[in-house]
Amino acid sequence: MLTFKDCLAKTSEMGYVEELMLSVARVSGLPGVCLREQVLFETGQRGEVISLHPNIAEVMVFSKSTLRVGTRVVRVGYPFSILAGEKLLGRLIDSLGEPLEGKKNWVETEMEWRPVDVRPSGIASRKRITRGFETGVILVDLLISIGHGQRELILGDRKTGKSQLLWRAVKTQVRAGNICIYAAVGKRKTEILQTWNFLKENDLINSTIMIASGSNDSSGEIFLTPYTAITLAEYFRDQGRDVLLVIDDMTTHAKYYRELALLSRKFPGRDSYPGDIFHIHSKLLERAGSFEKGSITCLPLAETQMGDMTGYIQTNLMSMTDGHIYFDSGLFFAGRRPAIDPFLSVTRVGRQTQSPLQKDVTRRLLQMLTDYERTSRFIKFGTELGENSRSALDLGEKIYKFFDQPINEIVHLDLAIVMFALLISGNFNSSKMADCIKKYEGDERLRKQIAEYVNNCQTFDQLTTKLASENFKI
Repeated sequence: MLTFKDCLAKTSEMGYVEELMLSVARVSGLPGVCLREQVLFETGQRGEVISLHPNIAEVMVFSKSTLRVGTRVVRVGYPFSILAGEKLLGRLIDSLGEPLEGKKNWVETEMEWRPVDVRPSGIASRKRITRGFETGVILVDLLISIGHGQRELILGDRKTGKSQLLWRAVKTQVRAGNICIYAAVGKRKTEILQTWNFLKENDLINSTIMIASGSNDSSGEIFLTPYTAITLAEYFRDQGRDVLLVIDDMTTHAKYYRELALLSRKFPGRDSYPGDIFHIHSKLLERAGSFEKGSITCLPLAETQMGDMTGYIQTNLMSMTDGHIYFDSGLFFAGRRPAIDPFLSVTRVGRQTQSPLQKDVTRRLLQMLTDYERTSRFIKFGTELGENSRSALDLGEKIYKFFDQPINEIVHLDLAIVMFALLISGNFNSSKMADCIKKYEGDERLRKQIAEYVNNCQTFDQLTTKLASENFKI
């Protein structure tokens, strides 16, 4: 544990707080201090140097308790770092890496210090994204495929079901044996507890770390939260593990960074955000990807206002990620679950992870939904529909009902493909989906049989023909 005396003996440099602006302190008397170096105040608070001026260093303070002018501060001698290790699994921690519960059992042994702000790995150390990533949500896995190492933005208004998608993705990846790291940025305590209770109730915490900062925490702690999360993700990646990183959410993170920037008198740009906001977020998200040892799949979340996708932060994030999943509030209030608009959602690298059968299923699905949406527009004008138009409407309604899976259930990709094939051939009822999922999870023979169907068929027509010839039903 760092102490003020030990750091002073090591660096022999001590300064004083000259000015305070909430989470930003202006410090003098540290001639050798470097950018991003960690400093320690005599009252125990930690900070990070964010800007250097002649005879003055600006420090971001990571503490809710306020400092006083004249407080002594000392250099630590290395960049701001946190502890990382296997013992963090199953814990709820703050942005400094310290436990928010179970402090009595907290032991710092067998863990290593890792700097929080590092340079993203170059292209030479990255691998092509070739492995599919399952979320357990039928609509996403069939229409908006994601790969291990991809950065897929989750976009939409408040209270439109985005969190449910993230929770299902965590549940699916834990069952697959992967590590999940959930970063709650500037959330209310009730929202943090809701997510933590979900992880507990579904037995997911043993493979999960949750980093949480509350809305009443300091701006510095909230700003640090996603950086702590990606640092822990890199630790497990270096152990050869596949990691899912959820950042909830980036728009809140941007707002608190704007507050810090204005306090430190940075020149404001569009919407009063500082000019380096793009760099701040891109440097964070670029640390995810597919690497030699493991992968970090990042699902950052961004909120929109009244469905506006053209906001400053939202468009920034869209430009630095590998696609986005858009939640439409209109669809949500119309009763569609999940309320994802497949025509405004994009995946830029997910298609390359699909098998020929998966690509054919995606193509067929999009064509059917396009026919349904086009036909639905004609109804508004009172147009009389022919037989083909009626069948397109009936089929589209069947598909959207098929997408409306039980909220606490996850669906394996192979099962989703076979159920869709049975739905098109008229041998599946979406109302019995929960029973089919339960039967699939409890019957190993059925799982092997479905996997064999999916692996041996190259096209959707071939799959439907094979299922019909063998009279297969779930």
